[in-house]
Amino acid sequence: MEGSRPILAEIQGLASTSNFGNPRRMSTGFDYNRMSLLLAVLEKRAGYYFSNLDAYINVVGGLRLDEPAADLAVAMALVSSLKDVPIRDDAMVIGEVGLAGELRSVSRMDARIGEAQRLGFHRCVLPYSNLKQIHTQHAGMELIGVKDVREAFDALTS
Repeated sequence: MEGSRPILAEIQGLASTSNFGNPRRMSTGFDYNRMSLLLAVLEKRAGYYFSNLDAYINVVGGLRLDEPAADLAVAMALVSSLKDVPIRDDAMVIGEVGLAGELRSVSRMDARIGEAQRLGFHRCVLPYSNLKQIHTQHAGMELIGVKDVREAFDALTS
């Protein structure tokens, strides 16, 4: 959200074998420390191991994302690269990831979904706790509420 306006961003993730003893971590457009935290949560709570892999995140278009609602998208981009399984083109992801791997609700979900729908998205993976807070009908948009990062990845690839 930029003020009251939702702005959608494309996030790219890459996980590859490290050629050195210490794997490299790099983030462009997303907080490096937040990315490190997400990698730790993915390893400890979801069983996705990045400890011997280089991990890179890029927010397309030079945007800078400071909002916790982008956590799940970053995590899914990294897991997608790790598993070498693409995320559906018509899907978007919203959610803050907690330290236990759970998804925490985010504000202004109706506005976010509406903007995604206007841009041609048909599937939205969001925190389960946000489903009951949606007040507007979003015809043609499949809303999938998930409780943790493992469920989110399964919903994106099915």
